[in-house]
Amino acid sequence: MAAGVSWGDLQRNHVRLFRDVYIDADAEVTAATRARAGWLWSGRTAIVAGRSAAALHGSAWVDVTDPVELIHDNRHRLPGLRVRGDSVDEADIMLVDGMAVTTPARTALDMACWYPRLHAMIAVDALLRASGLRIAEAVALADCHSGRRGIVSAHRVLRAADAGAQSPKETWLRMLLVDDDLPPPVTQIPVYGDTGSIVAYLDMGWPDLQVAVEYDGEQHRTSRSQYRWDVRRLEIAARRGWVVVRVVAGDDPADILRRVRAARAQRTAGPAGIRRSA
Repeated sequence: MAAGVSWGDLQRNHVRLFRDVYIDADAEVTAATRARAGWLWSGRTAIVAGRSAAALHGSAWVDVTDPVELIHDNRHRLPGLRVRGDSVDEADIMLVDGMAVTTPARTALDMACWYPRLHAMIAVDALLRASGLRIAEAVALADCHSGRRGIVSAHRVLRAADAGAQSPKETWLRMLLVDDDLPPPVTQIPVYGDTGSIVAYLDMGWPDLQVAVEYDGEQHRTSRSQYRWDVRRLEIAARRGWVVVRVVAGDDPADILRRVRAARAQRTAGPAGIRRSA
């Protein structure tokens, strides 16, 4: 990042990310780029952690405006940086593009301890999806840190995390259902076609009742092809006997829960009022 150039060139053709760290003015700045910039600011001595580590592990939902998170002994408050003093075992560190970064399991544990519950769940869901981390690894690591601050809430986050969430809103919706004492929904439920092959997936639901809940995001309105496919996909699901509750941005949470419970009750009751297992 902008090494070996004159001061005039830095001023004209580069953007300052952190003290003594610049990037080409026309380069794309991503969360991963900023993570490297923060690491360089530390003199290459910090450990990249939290959401910044998640970005380096491939997480897609890290906002480029989030502070770069580092574990380092320089605890001075600086704009755009969040420096923590947590201790880290050597086994919890790996190299990513030459940088010391917390492993996926340690990253998941840190985020589950550091962030409020929903933010932590969104971050851990994304990390699971991107990195292939098995949540059992993070839970086992949490078991080894029983006295750590935030560990009780971290256990709840880790045990409820799900790699099947494809957006932060899907994580939010799953948590809304679980927090209302509904059974945890299965995510990315396959729908089979006439030949027995998988033709579509549903966001989340309960296969035993054939009740699904779908979150319609912005892409459903901005992409005509996505919209057509979603219509087709839900038609296939309906033919296969699924009841699908569709949720869009702005829906009232209480109304979402009412509709989901009504769909489940309809299927639980079955024909002639004979109740099925919920």
